[in-house]
Amino acid sequence: MHIYRLELDLQLFSQEKTEKATPKKKDDARKKGQIARSSDLPGSFIMMFTFMGFLMMGGYYKQHVMNLFDNLFENWLLMELTTGNVMSLFTDITTELLLILAPIFAVTIIVGILGNVVQFGFLLTGDPLKMKISKLNPIKGFKQIFSAKTIVEFLKSVLKLSIIGVLVFIAISKEWDRILVLTSLPVQQIFSYAAGVTVRLGIEIGAVLAVLALADYFYQRFEHAKSLRMSKQDIKDEYKKSEGDPMIKGRIRERQRKMAMQRMMQEVPKADVIITNPTHFAIALKYDAANMEAPKIIAKGMDHVALRIREVAKENGIITMENKPLARALYERAEIGDVIPPDLFQAVAEVLAYVYKMKGRVRSS
Repeated sequence: MHIYRLELDLQLFSQEKTEKATPKKKDDARKKGQIARSSDLPGSFIMMFTFMGFLMMGGYYKQHVMNLFDNLFENWLLMELTTGNVMSLFTDITTELLLILAPIFAVTIIVGILGNVVQFGFLLTGDPLKMKISKLNPIKGFKQIFSAKTIVEFLKSVLKLSIIGVLVFIAISKEWDRILVLTSLPVQQIFSYAAGVTVRLGIEIGAVLAVLALADYFYQRFEHAKSLRMSKQDIKDEYKKSEGDPMIKGRIRERQRKMAMQRMMQEVPKADVIITNPTHFAIALKYDAANMEAPKIIAKGMDHVALRIREVAKENGIITMENKPLARALYERAEIGDVIPPDLFQAVAEVLAYVYKMKGRVRSS
C-alpha cells in the first residue's frame, strides 16, 4: 500500500508544471500567436507621442485650423452653392482636414507598430484568426467572464480611469482661476490657452499610462511564462518527439553496430596476420607493398569480438600470432583503417617477415 502511494505521488509530481518552457515550446506558442504583450503599451505611447506632436508642431496645427475656420466663416458660409463649386468646396475642406490629420495618422501608425515590435518582435501569423469551434462554447465563455484574468483587466481599467480622473481634477484645480476669466478674453487667446492645457494634460496622462503599461507588460510576460510551464513528463515527451524514442534509437545503434561488425568480419579474410593477446585482443593487419606505405589495421576487437576474429581467421587459413605487448599497443593507439604508429613499424615488420617466411613468400624490404 505504501509503495503504491509512493508511486502515485511520484507520478503526480512528474505531472506538475514546474519546469520552464523549452525553446521548442516557446517557438510553437509564438507561431500560434501566443505571446507576451500588453495591449495598453501601444495605446499609451500613441497618446503621449501624439500630444507631444501637438506641442512640437503647434504652429503647423494652428495655421491649418485657422485656415479651415477662416474659410468656413468668411467664404464658405456666404458662397452660393452650385454644381460647379461643390466639388471645389469639398476638395478644399478635405485637403485641410487631411493636412491636419496626416501627422496624427503618421504618429499613430509608426508608434503603434513600434509599440508592438518592441514587445515581441516582428510576427505574422494567421492562427488566431482561424475558426475554432471551441471559441463558440458558451460555458467556456461564461467562465472567462468571471475568470481571474477578467477581474485583473477590470481592476486595471478602474485604476487607469481613476488616475486620469485625478490628473484632470488636479489640472483643472490649478487652472480654475484662469478658467473663470476666459469669457473676457479674445477667442484666439481662449483657443491658445485651452490647447496648451489640453496638450500638457494629454502628455501627463500618456506618460502615466505608459508607466502602467510597462508594468502590465512585465506582468504579462510573467503570466505568459507561467502558462507555458511544463511538467517533467511533458519535457520527456517533447524530447521523444523531437529526438526520437530512446529505445528506438538504441535499437538503431545496435543494428548499426551489427552491420559495422559484419563489414569488419568481411575484411578479416583479407588480412595477412592476426596478432592476439591471446584471448583479450585481436588485431587484423594487412600490407600491400605496391599500394600501402605501411601496414594497415583492417579489423580489431576485444573479448568476444576478438574470439570471433580468431574464428574467422581460422576458417580462412589466416595465420594468428600471439604478441601481448604489440596487440595491446595496436588496439589502444590505432583505429580500424589507420596505418600502424611509426614506432611500431619494427615490431610489425618482424611479425610480417615471420608470416611471409611461413607462407613461403619472399618480399623485398
